[in-house]
Amino acid sequence: MIKDEILKKKPQTDPFKILSPTAILGYGFPQESFINGINEKPDLIAVDAGSTDPGPYYLGAGVSFTDRTGVKRDLRYMIKAGIENKIPVVISSAGGSGAKPHMDWCENIILEIAKEEKLNFKLGLIYSDIDKNVIKKSIDAGKIEAMDGIAPLTKTAVDETPNIVAQMGVEPIIEALKKGCDIILAGRAYDPAPFSALPIMLGYDTALATHLGKILECAAIAADPGSGSDCALGILKKDSFILKPLSKDRVFTEQSVAAHSLYEKSDPMFLPGPGGTLDLRGVTFRSIGNGEVEVSGTKFIEANPYKIKLEGSKIVGYRTMTIAGTHDPIMIEKIDEILIKAKERALSILEKENIKGDIFFHVYGKNGVMGYLEPINKVFSYEIGILIEVVAKTQEIANTICSIVRSTLLHYGYEGRISTAGNLAFPFSPSDIKMGPVYEFSIYHLMPIDDFSLFPVYTKEINFKE
Repeated sequence: MIKDEILKKKPQTDPFKILSPTAILGYGFPQESFINGINEKPDLIAVDAGSTDPGPYYLGAGVSFTDRTGVKRDLRYMIKAGIENKIPVVISSAGGSGAKPHMDWCENIILEIAKEEKLNFKLGLIYSDIDKNVIKKSIDAGKIEAMDGIAPLTKTAVDETPNIVAQMGVEPIIEALKKGCDIILAGRAYDPAPFSALPIMLGYDTALATHLGKILECAAIAADPGSGSDCALGILKKDSFILKPLSKDRVFTEQSVAAHSLYEKSDPMFLPGPGGTLDLRGVTFRSIGNGEVEVSGTKFIEANPYKIKLEGSKIVGYRTMTIAGTHDPIMIEKIDEILIKAKERALSILEKENIKGDIFFHVYGKNGVMGYLEPINKVFSYEIGILIEVVAKTQEIANTICSIVRSTLLHYGYEGRISTAGNLAFPFSPSDIKMGPVYEFSIYHLMPIDDFSLFPVYTKEINFKE
């Protein structure tokens, strides 16, 4: 159970301390930093376990983008320290994407740790999967709002999407805390929610708690030098909060913390989320020594109606790829022209066999990162890497197309070519890599809600103590 001294904290007089071990559960953190954080006697240990940054595959496939061993290692530290010191532990966006398969995966890890360490605690489980019929009713009522650049949501897209989640706010987590949960595992959630729920429940300022949570969800990334694999401490007060490093290798500076306002935001002054928007226009950052920075002036603009963001991804095909390189200066100079002609030749072969798919070239050393947005057209590299990517209706078709494109480019006779053995160097054998299903985000929309029953809270008594 949560210690009485935590529940009795008063925003006017008592600082509320939050330990953020790592930017993503499974990224790891130095043991020394974590111990330093525990020695600060935190009131809460919280971690954001997920993100859409790794792309749509993990949500659609129902698998984690972080390694199980790494997640278990991080959780062992957090859960043991939480139980031993009666500090609540909140984990959100379980398994990376927060759908039920991810929740089950992460819950099993927690239960393994409890059994191995012989722990007793009350576990709270909050699911964020949204019933498809609920979404369809909102579509019929004209209530679903597309995010910028996203097409309107259709019932067909809903049916084609295996896992649909919504970003919960603090309310379901507060419910779990009120039920006396020691460890809370939540599905997809707004990044600051696991950090801000408990202090908001205790009466601390919503704006400051949410702003602090937005910084702490990245752990020490807002420090200098920044790191997502190191711990950070947030100290929430009545009218401000303090960021404190937990490693001698890092400090928080006014610039490093202010720069975080540009991180993952389309607007540095406003940050929308469930229930409202953070207004950062009046924020000040003040260094107070010892590598600590104090932040004040954050405001919160309540939303009406309350909206949640829906997320879902569906299969759009299957991918095969080949990685190759070339050191030929003649080929490098003519690479754009060669790739166009080699693709045309391969397509002519495939067309006669009625084989269809999408072919992409990613040229590293030229524009592999920026693609058509790359402002520098001239290649300065003495060697380049060529990634051939094919997406098709089935894995077999993708394999066939990739094989034809690869062999065509390997032996394509461009003007000035000297080599007759082949144009490409392959680092691997076999050269063609079967990548499996390809997903795309099919749902990235806002839906208004009247209550929080969409996020049910369940509790379990875990008892492995002898």
